[in-house]
Order: sequence, then C-alpha cells, then structure tokens
Amino acid sequence: MMRSFTYQALPMRVRFGAGAVRALPEEVAALGLSRVLVLCSPEQEETGRMVAGALGERSVGVLAEARMHVPVEVAGHARDVARELGADGCVAVGGGSAVGLGKAIALEHGLPVIAVPTTYAGSEMTPVWGLTEGGEKRTGRDVRVLPRSVVYDPELTLTLPAGLSATSGMNAIAHAVEGLYAPDATPIVSLMAEEGARALAGALPRVVADGTDLDARAEAQYGAWLCGAVLAATTMSLHHKLCHALGGTLDLPHAPTHTVVLPHALGFNQPAAPTAVAALSRALGGVADPARELWALAGRLGAPRSLRELGMARDDVPRIAAAAVASPYANPRPVTREGVEALLEAAWAGEPPPPPA
Repeated sequence: MMRSFTYQALPMRVRFGAGAVRALPEEVAALGLSRVLVLCSPEQEETGRMVAGALGERSVGVLAEARMHVPVEVAGHARDVARELGADGCVAVGGGSAVGLGKAIALEHGLPVIAVPTTYAGSEMTPVWGLTEGGEKRTGRDVRVLPRSVVYDPELTLTLPAGLSATSGMNAIAHAVEGLYAPDATPIVSLMAEEGARALAGALPRVVADGTDLDARAEAQYGAWLCGAVLAATTMSLHHKLCHALGGTLDLPHAPTHTVVLPHALGFNQPAAPTAVAALSRALGGVADPARELWALAGRLGAPRSLRELGMARDDVPRIAAAAVASPYANPRPVTREGVEALLEAAWAGEPPPPPA
C-alpha cells in the first residue's frame, strides 16, 4: 500500500543519561543565556535549589510555586517575577506543572525554556500550553513554548515515589495510545508510540518494585521521552478531552486521572482502531485486549483505578460527559453523550473496560 504523510520534526536538543544534569550550565550557555529563573513546585524546591546552585551566577533565583493545571493567577505572578528579576530564560525542574509554568512565561514574554524533567509527564517535548481559569482549562499550541533543550537525568527521578512513578508513567502511555489512532499519525510517530509504550509497560513494574533501580528509571524516562514526542506530533482525542474536563472542572489530580480514564477511553475506541490495537498488543507482550491489560497493569502497580477514589462524585458524570461532547474533535469512533456517560460510569466505579464486541 502506498503511504502518503507529512512529518515535521520539532526544533529541540535532548541530553540524556545518568548525571546529565551536571551539564546543565553548558545547555544554558549554548542558548546564550545568563540570567535564568529556576521554576519548580513547592515539593521540588530542594531539587530546584540544587539545580540553581549548579548554575551558579547564571541563576537569578528559584520560584517554587508551580501548581497543577497552571492556574492563571500563578502564571501571572511567575511572569511578573521573571520580569522583575530581568530573567532571560527559565529552567523548569519537575513534572508537567513546572514545565507548564515555564511555557506560560514563554507564551507571554518569549523567554526560552530549558526543561529538566523529574517525572514521566512528557510535557517537555511538546509545544502545547495549558492554563486554568474559573474551573475551565484552555490549551493551545505555540512553538514559542516548546523547550529549547531538555535534560533527561534518571538520577533525578530516584526520589519520585512509587505511586507517582506509576501514575506519571501511565499518563505517558496515554500519549502513545492516542497517537496510534490519531488522524495525523505517521509511520515515524507510530514507531515512537509503540516503542514508548513497550518501554514504560516493562519498566514501571520494576520501578515500583525497587525505586532505586536506575536502569529501570532510565528505561521509563526513555519511554516517557518517546511518548511525549508522540503527544507533540499528533492530535489527541477522547481520552485527553475527558481528562482536561475532569482536571479543569473538578480539579482532579492530573496523572491519576489519566491512569483511571485510559483503559476506558481505549476500550471505547478499540473496535474502530484495529491498527492501534495491533501495535499496543505487541507493545504489551502480545495481549488480545490492550485496554483490559492497561487496567490490569494499573492494578499491579497499585495505582488508582476509579474516579471515585480521586474525589469525583457520581453526580458529576453528566456534566463531564456534556463537556466532552460540547465541541467536535477527531476520534476513531463517533463520540456520543450516551457512550461517554457509560464510559465515565465504569471509570467512576473502577470496573474493568468491557471486552471487545
């Protein structure tokens, strides 16, 4: 069969390996920066200050205020601080919250971002930004927010607790899953998605069993890098639409929400996405039902499997379903209010996704 597609690589430099963070001053210098603001969440402040110390005079300070879903108030304050300090760039240390805050500053002031991921979120690989205001999360794409350089150092993930490692990794797998049935998928992206899912599915049980296993941490970070690149290159569908609605409307935790929703969104789409199912079957060890296997994997990792345990009330199902069908988007299977409500009911209760018809 003749192939026809367009693939555009994003302009980005990646440095990968244990101890790579020690080369961060070189990355900052390579971009011609001399006054960078280190961004992190309050939980990552110690790591943020370690990074600032490694940067020496090139760092103008640490702002440990990153928050999940990037509230506009937090973003506005961070932009003001960056301006007041005369920062000419940002180093975002942490997960999606820190990188998202860096992107918000880049969107407003055009300051280049260097990302130092400590989770498996994948946001560092994408030009996608998100801001939450008044209970609604807005997202967009702008190449200005794409980190110019990403430093992957698995040693920085050693302190990531087992539970967070599991949900962060499942969140990354979600990028690969949706990339495999995206309308703009390409053979290159599909290879990255399958390999990323394979690497994470194999590494996460080892990471949870022994958080000090540096080889497993490196393999998980490698998988997260690939899955993040897939997120950057393709259009996301029902799964991400649902998770944005759940996060923006109910302020549910980001990675756990992705972990719970993923098997159900995939189960919904599997009948209409045979090529994606075949790739995921290979990535997950030859299973017949990838959606059920991802649900089982979450269980083996000790990760949450119900929206109820994340704090969602059953009465919230109709309004989340309404938000998910409010505007059209690409999805392999037609999205209906009834279908989404059934999916959310099962995800709320923690039931396994139904077997393929």
